[in-house]
Amino acid sequence: MAAETSSSTVQPPPEESTDESTVKKVNKRYQGLMMIRTKAIKGKGAWYWAHLEPLLVPNPDSGQPKAVKLRCALCDAVFSASNPSRTASEHLKRGTCRNFHSENTPRPLTSVSPTGIVTLNSPTSSSSPTRRKRGRRNYAGDNSDTPSPTYSVPPVTMIEPASSAPASALPALPAVAYMLSGGKEDLGALAMFEDSVKKLKNPKLLSYQTLTKPQIDSSLELLSDWVYEHGGSVPFSSLEHPKFTNFLNLIGLPPVTRRDFAGERLDSKYQEAKLESEARIREAMFFQITSDGWKSGGGDQGEFENLVNLYVNLPNGTRVYRRGVFTSGYVFANNAEDVFMETIREICGNNLHQCVGIVSDRFKSTALTNLENEHRWMINLTCQSQGVYGLIKDFSKELPLFNSVSNNCFKVANFVNNKSYVKKSFVKYQLQEYGRAGLLRVPIFGGNRFVFAFEPVFNLVEDVLSSARALQLVLLDEGYKMVSSEDHVGREIDEMMRNPRFWKELEAVHSVVKLVKGMAEEIEKERPRIGQCLPLWEELRLKIKSWCVEFHVIEDHVDRLFDKRFKRNYHPAWAAAFILDPLYLIREASGKYLPPFKYLTSEQEKDVDKLITRLVSREEAHIALMELMKWRTEGLDPVYAQAVQLKQRDPVTGKMRIVNPQSSRLVWETYLTEFKLLRKVAVRLIFLHATSCGFKWNWSFSKGVQSRNSIEKAQKLIFVAAHSKLMKRGLSNDEDKDSFFAVGNGDDDVLNDVLFDASSL
Repeated sequence: MAAETSSSTVQPPPEESTDESTVKKVNKRYQGLMMIRTKAIKGKGAWYWAHLEPLLVPNPDSGQPKAVKLRCALCDAVFSASNPSRTASEHLKRGTCRNFHSENTPRPLTSVSPTGIVTLNSPTSSSSPTRRKRGRRNYAGDNSDTPSPTYSVPPVTMIEPASSAPASALPALPAVAYMLSGGKEDLGALAMFEDSVKKLKNPKLLSYQTLTKPQIDSSLELLSDWVYEHGGSVPFSSLEHPKFTNFLNLIGLPPVTRRDFAGERLDSKYQEAKLESEARIREAMFFQITSDGWKSGGGDQGEFENLVNLYVNLPNGTRVYRRGVFTSGYVFANNAEDVFMETIREICGNNLHQCVGIVSDRFKSTALTNLENEHRWMINLTCQSQGVYGLIKDFSKELPLFNSVSNNCFKVANFVNNKSYVKKSFVKYQLQEYGRAGLLRVPIFGGNRFVFAFEPVFNLVEDVLSSARALQLVLLDEGYKMVSSEDHVGREIDEMMRNPRFWKELEAVHSVVKLVKGMAEEIEKERPRIGQCLPLWEELRLKIKSWCVEFHVIEDHVDRLFDKRFKRNYHPAWAAAFILDPLYLIREASGKYLPPFKYLTSEQEKDVDKLITRLVSREEAHIALMELMKWRTEGLDPVYAQAVQLKQRDPVTGKMRIVNPQSSRLVWETYLTEFKLLRKVAVRLIFLHATSCGFKWNWSFSKGVQSRNSIEKAQKLIFVAAHSKLMKRGLSNDEDKDSFFAVGNGDDDVLNDVLFDASSL
């Protein structure tokens, strides 16, 4: 009994348990290799896993896996899986696999037919791996010092009959450098041809198949965002450029067409941008319409084709692009009114009180005034940068100084540019003094009528002033003296340029134009609110007074022109906003922060009363005026006033800027609650902008934007591009830094190319 028990305890395990253990080990090894290969394909492992695939080898009797092998995906050869690295080195790198070679290097030419016709390397070629590698280097243009036997083979000009010479009679030729019938450029075509053959034989090697569909979709989405955001510099036609198509192929993306970007994808982006824009507008209690583009354009007949842009200014300081309207020919005031009211109704329906007002670069005395009279809660203004620029126009038309300088500069330019002996001398001294040369820029005449605009006249003034040294050297030139002595015009020009008064007047005109232009450009950049208009104009007045003193210009005439331009732009809301905005409160000797009434004229004080009573109901007017008197005598708590006026230095410009521009409005909404009516007026006034400056466009729409379909595509593209720019910048005011809408730099009208591409679809 004991023996039986002992024998039963030492029996070997059944055979089935050994098989199960083997199967588990095989499966574990297979799963491990598959995990390694998956990571490698994602870029986290060895390169050779793209070509080697783990394979389970089944037992023919039981059907269970008995071993793991590696299969070459290029030639279907099977190897042991014990050492994948060695397998890759011996099979792939050493050239054993006939289908493995570099993606970027064309396969070499290794044989010549009996007739001298170049033949392609084939999988059954008897060339050694070493020779094949050397041939590839020579073919690719490698400058290696390794010697390689070559034969000079003439280009193929005729294919001889096969019977002309037996193949056995021809000597065997080593690898050669061939002359193809098309010359060196045939090599690139041959490389493309061999690449196509390779991809057709091995479809798995197609580059774009290495990206998953979600990756491709995501990449194209990012590409479309970039194209739309920079629509002005990326014409749709460039998407079909062969080099761009090749680039997409190299990074694994399928080719795209302009139809892809001007069709459903554009519609989708437009709907997405529109929904986001409308959501921002709905969140705000009220808004201001900004409109620019009315003053642009111009043609021989006084007509223009142009784009008018309409934005929405929100109380929190952000702007939202609303729409673009194409205009053709002269735009009348009633047409502008229709555009404004249509835009307002699109936004707020019948609740028109949401629109606090309009700021535009045109139609002050007509469209804007009419709308303000019909809707008395609106504050409709003209753009202040346009008003400041208008001063240059006034001075150039009515100041004798400008007329005198313009005439003198025309005389100098015509004399220098048209007299060959003067021009030759002028160019010589320009090169000597400045290292460059060029004629003076003379404004263009149209027929017998001078097309007046002071900008080209200012360019001429600037040219003459910047060439002063060269012009003076011309006068001292002995050759010039001999010739000009017999020319009465030359004597007149000579006498004029020798007079210091000529240069002093030239400098005076140049100085004041730069002064006014600098102020206008600063206004465009800063986009001030209406409360800042009075201080800005006063600052400009003082600068012009200083200019009059410096250049001995009679102030009375200049002051009259200045006052006339100021009155054309002035709006009673300027004074009211200046008084109600806590930013401009003044600390008195008593310690109180009071509104700056002492800086207003008596007429402007009356304007404040009239405007406030106009913005409330008749029944509430007397209460509003009582609250205004309380504001005038009590002002704001010093701590809150200081918090509103807190400034910090801008690290970019070095200027002191208000830390939080929204504080002026927020203090009325959250702290000054005892002013029941005045706070409502203040909140609606304070955030209003005084400029209509937006993106600058320079398009000619006559080439492609004519049909209804093309206009719709153009409007959608404009909306998406502008919305993207505004959302990207958020609350910043530096829209013109990336000038994709920039004007006046002499570049080609690439933005029009985008519309032309879109309109042809």
